[in-house]
Amino acid sequence: MESDTIVDRKGLSVIMPVAQNSYVLIPEGQGKGPDAQECCGADAYLPQGICRVAPEGLGADRLMGENLVRSAEGKVQVAAFDFDGTCIRGNSPVLLVRYLAKKRMLAPSVVLRILLWAGCYKARLPQNESWVRGLVFRAFAGRPVAEVNRFLAEFYNAYIDERFRPAAQEAMERHEAAGHAVVIVSASFEPIIAAAMVRRPIQYAVATRMKVAPNGTYTNQVEGLPIEGPQKVEVLSTFCDELFGEGQWELAYAYGDHHSDRAMLGEARHACAVTPDRPLTRTANAEGYEILDWGCDAGDGEASEERGKSENGSIQAD
Repeated sequence: MESDTIVDRKGLSVIMPVAQNSYVLIPEGQGKGPDAQECCGADAYLPQGICRVAPEGLGADRLMGENLVRSAEGKVQVAAFDFDGTCIRGNSPVLLVRYLAKKRMLAPSVVLRILLWAGCYKARLPQNESWVRGLVFRAFAGRPVAEVNRFLAEFYNAYIDERFRPAAQEAMERHEAAGHAVVIVSASFEPIIAAAMVRRPIQYAVATRMKVAPNGTYTNQVEGLPIEGPQKVEVLSTFCDELFGEGQWELAYAYGDHHSDRAMLGEARHACAVTPDRPLTRTANAEGYEILDWGCDAGDGEASEERGKSENGSIQAD
């Protein structure tokens, strides 16, 4: 991993890692200043090849690419994608639980509690998102971060990447070609999304991060809040304000499949409901959102007669 010295917005010299693939930049990292390089490599908090960008460098033009298109008002055009059910068929945390249960890395009692939570969630009852993620991460609590991240990267490569929707890949590529900033906003675990960034045209991502103990091992506690529901809008706004500047960007496109994505879709200039569940279908029809049929394979959102006429949307440079 190469490094480069830049001058940040505060006028301080900062040594910044230079990722070999521009897709794998994940801002808001742990490293700062000369220590930023420690966030890359075999002992990184993320899989090999993924590099966190130190907060001091978030405003560096060279990290934003040369082809980002701005609107007539001079604003960067952001295309935000939900991950589970939108970019992939199915739900990565659910698939992870099945995998961990099969490998006997979670106690049967823990699996049962997760299943009970899932039943309540499907019934659309209020649930504690942090609590259930803590249950899942009991499989990794006390284990070195780099080891867990490698495990989750291998899990993604073996079981999740094949579920990536071709239509999602095409949409991301069209947005990139149009000069839009492609951002994943996901409640899934950060190392899983980081693994997706290696293989797919994802420029930036914000995902659920688990706390790390002082000894460099994972805990089973969420750092902050899971990136779910209205929290997606809040973290996306904070992220883009830091990356592009407050008032210097707009949510031009948003893609989601679940009714919990309503808040993010509602903020977009062009909202796309992807194989939506029934509640989101009703909202999409009422609000005039574009409804996209990206496939009805196992694990997709609920098929419904309420769905509107669907087709892939066109994307243009603004």
